[in-house]
Amino acid sequence: MLETPPMKMAWTAAFLILLQFMFISVEGIGVNWGTQAAQNLPPSTIVQILKDNGISRIKLFDSDAWTVSHFAKTGIEVMLGVPNNQLASLAKHYDKAKDYVKENVTEAYKAGVDIRYIAVGNEPFLKSYNGSNHATTFPAMQNVQKALNEEGYGGKIKVTTPQNADVYNSGSQGPSAGQFRSDIRDVMLQIVGFLKENDAPFLVNVYPFLSLYQNPDFPVEFAFFDGGAQPVMDKGTAYTNMLDANLDTLVWSLRKAGAPKLKIILGEIGWPTDGNKDANVDMAKKFYDGFFKKMATKKGTPLYPGEMEYYLFSLTDENQKSIAPGDFERHWGVLRYDGQPKFPMDFSGNGRQKWPVGAKDVQYLDKRWCVFNTDIKNMTSVPANVQYACQMADCTALNHDGSCDKTLDDKKISYAFNMYYQMNNQDVRACDFEGLARVVDQNASTNECLFPIGIESAGWKLGRPVGANAMVGLFVLLLLLFSH
Repeated sequence: MLETPPMKMAWTAAFLILLQFMFISVEGIGVNWGTQAAQNLPPSTIVQILKDNGISRIKLFDSDAWTVSHFAKTGIEVMLGVPNNQLASLAKHYDKAKDYVKENVTEAYKAGVDIRYIAVGNEPFLKSYNGSNHATTFPAMQNVQKALNEEGYGGKIKVTTPQNADVYNSGSQGPSAGQFRSDIRDVMLQIVGFLKENDAPFLVNVYPFLSLYQNPDFPVEFAFFDGGAQPVMDKGTAYTNMLDANLDTLVWSLRKAGAPKLKIILGEIGWPTDGNKDANVDMAKKFYDGFFKKMATKKGTPLYPGEMEYYLFSLTDENQKSIAPGDFERHWGVLRYDGQPKFPMDFSGNGRQKWPVGAKDVQYLDKRWCVFNTDIKNMTSVPANVQYACQMADCTALNHDGSCDKTLDDKKISYAFNMYYQMNNQDVRACDFEGLARVVDQNASTNECLFPIGIESAGWKLGRPVGANAMVGLFVLLLLLFSH
């Protein structure tokens, strides 16, 4: 038997380690990617971010064919979304469901997109919708499933619907009193039966932050996972965090609905970083550190043990989302609008303090900022112009408890003007404000307040996968070294 030279053995080991690094992924983790922003990163850059951070699943809020096509043959599992405004049409017209599947599923699947789920609707039973989706959600799910079956995808792609955690409750009696909300109980029983019949998961969005935000008496530590909360007892089970208690309330609700073994997926979970006193980087880091550590144990909840699939909300900030629920709505991203990380986090849950890999080769607009012209003496028209800028752009960081709340008044005016200027792609006409503003090439940011620069949107310029050439080059180099 020939002996392997030491140098070749060393390169063999290095080669295997590289392969492991190239294809490593974090079990169970996915991300939501929303695009309600003035400028969006191209889908190819999103693919790069996911691959570089070992994230193997993405949940979309629509089924845009151009966007979806970028995930073909990437190894990333995709959940397509059907917006609520399409529910009525899909429910009433089966032909619409057939068209949806052919146009958005069949072509993408044949091209190599790994579609696993179709999320029909998005939190359709929120009380704020006043029951407008109660009669259409389930029929729309049925029609899409039927169309999938006809195309031969029924066993491969599962239809579900993301629900807000308020579709079930237990009052103050603990998880064991869990029951689906009385006004939607009948339709929820239909949906649960449908999911059970089709071996599809129950998708639920859970937000400990919102519990804290909406209830001033909510115990802060109960939103986190470090054991600092006073335990809540229910039928001999101790709950030390809101997530476990909430999910087990769902488990009890499913048991009472006749589906005790239905798979549960966390469709959305996260913590915002601006726009509220509790929405900041420190609180977000505390939440994610504890959450990832919990997920890494694969213990699940007391009543739902084992590994859980989940989708972080969200991958990037969205500066055009509605702020009706609160200013924090535009700051849920684990990355900023430009794909750059906000703080260190370890998706694996091993507690390593490392920065996520951000977007590469981002195409920024010119290094220009729109600022208040401090030579102006007459301030009469300033309030109206600031109000206009903030109505049309994102000024949530300026509001009470926002990251720029404590900055100087002149800087606050500049921030408002600059956000409008950047979100309008640095159009020179967007930095006038009746002569109150001017364009500068010196960064206007402060230590406390970031003045962003806009990016070239995916709508303007098609992106291409970034970083692949470098990885291929390294792969080829090792092959050449290994061959000697």
